[in-house]
Amino acid sequence: MATFNNTATLSYNGQVTNSNVVTGEIVDAISATKTILDSTYSAGDTLTYVISIINSASTPITGISVTDNLGAYTTQAGATVYPLDYVDGTVRLYSDGVPATAPAVTQGPPVVFSGITVPANGNVILIYEASVNAFAPISEGATITNEASVAGASISIPVTATATALADSEPALTISKSVYPETIFEDGQITYTFVIQNSGNTPATVQDNVVVSDNFDPVLSNLVVTLDGQTLAPTDYTYNAATGEFATTAGAITVPAATFALDNLGRWVTTPGVATLRVTGTV
Repeated sequence: MATFNNTATLSYNGQVTNSNVVTGEIVDAISATKTILDSTYSAGDTLTYVISIINSASTPITGISVTDNLGAYTTQAGATVYPLDYVDGTVRLYSDGVPATAPAVTQGPPVVFSGITVPANGNVILIYEASVNAFAPISEGATITNEASVAGASISIPVTATATALADSEPALTISKSVYPETIFEDGQITYTFVIQNSGNTPATVQDNVVVSDNFDPVLSNLVVTLDGQTLAPTDYTYNAATGEFATTAGAITVPAATFALDNLGRWVTTPGVATLRVTGTV
């Protein structure tokens, strides 16, 4: 929006007099809002963005472009990085609720959608997807804020709209299993090792009720169970020596949160938190 002032001058018989000052205001015909369908993210997620552009004028506005900065920010080293990547081919356009021809796309970054027309007293909705890349901060409380700028020959000052996504605050667990030795004699001792990794930004605590279960075949006897080198109490797991069914007690296993650090290119590197469960027994 902009205001303007205007004064008229009257001249007669060599005299000059000024009128009063009138003030007016230019109101933007275009307004825009931006939302995210899912406002939280984890590494590798795909986010869906929706931009609504409204035209309050009685004539269509053509030649509009929308530029999304894909969450650009400056690192401590002074480099500009983009935590989001536009997903090629995902853009859709609706004009007054009706599917319309998708705009031209310049992938960037930033990504630019161009050639958009907003009908008179109408609106368009632009929908597209962006994937979370290695430049996205994912520690607890981290955010990605990206800004869309709507511009065109008929828009004196570009209209901006922002949306903010919050990093998920929860554990993200995976498990792998190995056996040693792989070849064993009867009545020999064998050890199963379970490595539980947490790539999430919060620890897996007692309240998360982590359980590791297995069905040992062949059945083991004389079990010794350790977690990170510490022997678990018999109340921390159950074992059926007749069937080989094993399970830790819910909450007996906790896993620390991952740690995050920037590399020299400004990318976030995740070091998972780890808990190691070992079950040793006689075949």
